[in-house]
Amino acid sequence: MDTSNLAMAQEIDFSMWALFARATFTVKLVMLMLTLASVWSWAIIIQKHILFRWARREATIFDQAFWSGEPLDGLYEQIGPNPAGNSEKIFAAGMTEWRRSHRNDGGLIAGAQARIDRSMDVAINKEAEDLQSGLTVLATIGSTAPFVGLFGTVWGIMHAFIEIAAQQNTNLAVVAPGIAEALLATGLGLLAAIPAVIFYNKLSVDSDRIVAGYEAFADEFATILSRQLDA
Repeated sequence: MDTSNLAMAQEIDFSMWALFARATFTVKLVMLMLTLASVWSWAIIIQKHILFRWARREATIFDQAFWSGEPLDGLYEQIGPNPAGNSEKIFAAGMTEWRRSHRNDGGLIAGAQARIDRSMDVAINKEAEDLQSGLTVLATIGSTAPFVGLFGTVWGIMHAFIEIAAQQNTNLAVVAPGIAEALLATGLGLLAAIPAVIFYNKLSVDSDRIVAGYEAFADEFATILSRQLDA
């Protein structure tokens, strides 16, 4: 290799900022989109991690209170009809419908068990939507970011070849910057996609486990109320 060309290539700034500054407008736009997508995905990941940890802790505390032997009416009076916790909301939905199902003479309106079950199912679905909100964004970023980065790479390489043809020079100092700028787009795409895919799978499993816990509690609570209905 010509030592003069090698010396020229070594003098070129290949830092990420320099590569971004030299890129074409289209490639810059792609890089900015991928950077924003990466920041967005990490914000969702952190927010969901905090939310899931709080939901598990809240469920554990409520389970201890529920199985402590305290009368259900007393527990309901403590948390009120509009509690903050997810497990408490499911319990409150069932208890609210249980109380509404009693007539003035103390008897039960027909179909009370079905209405209680539906009320808790609606509450569970609402909590599941809150837990799973944002996960579709992670899935979208994980599946599309590599292709967006590849588009930026293809566009950058095309522009690099145009520059080579215009200068009619294929030495390293001319070829290397354009190729490096193009490949940076692919790197940013992978940087955004890989964490999004990994944490989407993890958070989806965590969400399913939490919702399964809510459903198990609702079934146990419905069984307790069913015994009282039969009595």
